[in-house]
Amino acid sequence: MNQPALLVVDADQARETKGARPVIDVAVGVLIDASGAFLLTSRPPGRVYAGYWEFPGGKLEAGESVEQALRRELEEEIGITIGAAQVWRDELVDYPHALVRLHFCKVFAWTGVLQMREGQSHRWESLPVACTPVLPGTVPVLAWLAEERASSA
Repeated sequence: MNQPALLVVDADQARETKGARPVIDVAVGVLIDASGAFLLTSRPPGRVYAGYWEFPGGKLEAGESVEQALRRELEEEIGITIGAAQVWRDELVDYPHALVRLHFCKVFAWTGVLQMREGQSHRWESLPVACTPVLPGTVPVLAWLAEERASSA
């Protein structure tokens, strides 16, 4: 697998520099419905970048695979049980608060009714997205989706 490119966010802001910054692995679900719309959720109040829109997901726990973490996180955060998760692309993002490796997975099947369990909002979007602001780590994914759409047209 290719090493993901590094996306530096808010480069003008200070980073934690005491020792090496650990990489936090995060499983991210790109849920795509039958019409091709995809789910974006807002970051909950009290979190870094609160109110920014992103694809749902969360941190991998010790010993979890990306798919296991994604299943757990989506059930905990939005109340759904996913079918197969297609590992798609990785991205390394240097935020001021953390160095994050995002593991994006496409998901086309799930059961349950969306429940925003952390006070977040949700929207089914298509390109170009109408909701703003979009979390910087999400922006490349929107470009990848646009590239795929253009190549299949």
